[in-house]
Amino acid sequence: MSQSDVSIPETPARYKRVCLKLSGEALMGDKEFGIDLETVERYASQVKRARELGSEICLVVGGGNIFRGLQMAARGMERASADYMGMLATVMNALAIQNALERIGVETRVMSAIEMTAVCEPYIRRRALRHLSKGIVVIFAAGSGNPFFTTDTAAALRAAEMGCDALMKGTQVDGVYSDDPKKNPDAERFDHLTYLDVFRRDLKVMDQAAIAITRENGIPIVVFSLREGGIEGALAGTGTFTVISESANG
Repeated sequence: MSQSDVSIPETPARYKRVCLKLSGEALMGDKEFGIDLETVERYASQVKRARELGSEICLVVGGGNIFRGLQMAARGMERASADYMGMLATVMNALAIQNALERIGVETRVMSAIEMTAVCEPYIRRRALRHLSKGIVVIFAAGSGNPFFTTDTAAALRAAEMGCDALMKGTQVDGVYSDDPKKNPDAERFDHLTYLDVFRRDLKVMDQAAIAITRENGIPIVVFSLREGGIEGALAGTGTFTVISESANG
C-alpha cells in the first residue's frame, strides 16, 4: 500500500516524518526475556494507525530483550564483541517487527548497519530516504554499526540523517519524570523540558550523545507511553507525553 492509498485523517499528525525508538525490553511483554509476538503485533498496529495519520515512519529497535552488550562486558566479555552481539539481537527484533507489520498490510524494509544481505538491506542513506518518501516503513537494525554506542544514539543519528521532524521514544510511562514513578510516587512529571534541563537534572531519558545530536539538529524528542495513548496519540497530540526541545514551551 503506497502512501497515496492512505486516507487523510480528521486529526492529522503533528510531524511529517518521525523516527520511533523502541527498546528491546518493550518487545518482551510480560515475559522475562525474548519476543512476545502478541506485544509486537500490538505495536505494529499502533505503527499502522500512526502511519494513517499521514506521517512517514522509520524505527530503531534495541536488543536488550535478547542480549545486552554492556552487561556482558561488565561480566568480563570484551566490550566491542559484546556490543556486536547486541547489534545482531536488534536484527532479530527488526525482523519480528517487519513480519508483524507486513501481516497487517504495511510495506516495510529492514536496513542493517551491519551487512547481512540474505535477510535485510544494507543501510544506505539515500535508499532509506527513497523508501520513506514512498510511504514504506523503514526499520533500522544493528544500531549505528559501531561498538560503544547505544541504540538511543543510533536513533538520534538516524533521525538526523532522515531529516525527521521528531524523535519519538516509546516507554512504559507517560513521559519524563524527576525519578522513577514506579518507585517514587512523588516523582514530578514534566510536560516540556529543554535539552539543557535533561543534562542539568541528569534525567535518564536517553544517553548524552543522543541528546546532543538531537539538540544540534533541532529535533524534538517526544517521550510517550506505549500502553496509554500509544504512538498515534503522541503523533496527533491527543495523548499524554513529554516534549524535549530547545524551548521550555516545546
